[in-house]
Amino acid sequence: MDLGVRWKLHGDGRTPAPGAVVRPDERLSWPRTAGLGAQHVVAMFGASFVAPVLMGLDPNLAIMMSGVATVIFLLATRGRVPSYLGCSLSFVGVAAVIRAQGGSSATVTGAVFVVGVALFLVGLAVQRFGARIIHAAMPPIVTGAVVMLIGFNLAPVTASTYWPQDQWTALLVMVFTALAVVCLRGFWSRIAIFLGLVFGYGISWVFDRVFGRIHSVDASGRLTDHWRLDLSAVGRADWIGLPNFHGPSFEWSAILVALPVVIALVAENAGHVKAVGEMTGDPLDDRLGTAISADGVGSMLSTAVGGPPNTTYSENIGVMAATRVYSTAAYWAAAGFALLFGLCPKFGAVVAAIPGGVLGGITVILYGMIGLLGAQIWLNAGVDLRNPLNLVPAAAGIIIGVGNVTLEFTDTFSLSGIALGTLVVIIGYHALRAMAPAHLKSQEPLLDEGTSSYGSGSDSASGSGSDSAGGQRAKS
Repeated sequence: MDLGVRWKLHGDGRTPAPGAVVRPDERLSWPRTAGLGAQHVVAMFGASFVAPVLMGLDPNLAIMMSGVATVIFLLATRGRVPSYLGCSLSFVGVAAVIRAQGGSSATVTGAVFVVGVALFLVGLAVQRFGARIIHAAMPPIVTGAVVMLIGFNLAPVTASTYWPQDQWTALLVMVFTALAVVCLRGFWSRIAIFLGLVFGYGISWVFDRVFGRIHSVDASGRLTDHWRLDLSAVGRADWIGLPNFHGPSFEWSAILVALPVVIALVAENAGHVKAVGEMTGDPLDDRLGTAISADGVGSMLSTAVGGPPNTTYSENIGVMAATRVYSTAAYWAAAGFALLFGLCPKFGAVVAAIPGGVLGGITVILYGMIGLLGAQIWLNAGVDLRNPLNLVPAAAGIIIGVGNVTLEFTDTFSLSGIALGTLVVIIGYHALRAMAPAHLKSQEPLLDEGTSSYGSGSDSASGSGSDSAGGQRAKS
């Protein structure tokens, strides 16, 4: 069985010829391949360890399981889809809602485990029936609205939790990160979040030396005098050790909050496959379902031991675009480096010490970018918001999701925020469509115009593939 772990040496193994590309089944020399793998790790670092911190999970375990998930993905897709799987930011809002309801880390990972199961089943369905089943349930108006309400639902987290801890550091980090995203070029712009974190660390250290302790709320919400940057835990941490594992706990209220994220992940997968296929020149329609299922399996395995869910990263697509090296061998090297980082508790302590004000500046941009990805989905698909069939369910669902509106059924069961908003968008759209006059029911493209080919042709009945660059653009 071909598992995609054999690579031909490209040219002399040093530098590709002008205009040439290193294909997924090729590689450069092993030292250069290892260097590219390290570059992929740096590219994914910013989002992949910020996300577990925001979710209240162990960043060491997150990095380790991202390596495991990447290996699973590469094996499942037979080395045809070069991608790195890192912690998904789509679940940050879900984790915040679950914890606000009194849920623990086990409750969070249990809910997300179920999302992984659902994603795996969607992938199997796409393999069997083709991507048109995605279009039937989740046209672009629905997908965009759900992604938008997931992102914007996070706004209160920044406003009430992170920003108040150190407003001036947050402001400076926000400005620096914005400049890095816009003004830097190539690889450096892809790691703007990481650079913003490094800048925030430095500013916090300088402010502590110049101004002393800050009088503000700390991470627990208590008003105290405290250091902005507390590295005491770093000194106590070991250099080598296992991360903190824990099992999941399943609660229906948490699961219902988390399930809508499946829609965002499916949209991400479809766009990602198309983007990688265009870059490598290898049509990947037949890999769509396989990649979605592999994403689901990676997330299930990670959350089963207490880690966060995973999804493919566009930051790493950017590295491939800049280097024109699409070798999956580099991703195997990146996965190996991630496993090693996961075994270093001192690294996790450094991540856990990120000051709240720094996270405030980062999340102002990051959460907004996640939400605006929904608008990008609408633009790519040419969604007409003048059509009331599109406008009404999207408008109602977004306000419910962003405003955290609650619908109480009994004293012990209610729906609110992301879960209720998603149901309103999906059920509202399909119910209104069933009753709408014919002139409002224009055919919409599949997810976005870049994936319309997945639903046509002989491959549609057996198509399988991967996830979206779209969802990951929000991470960088």
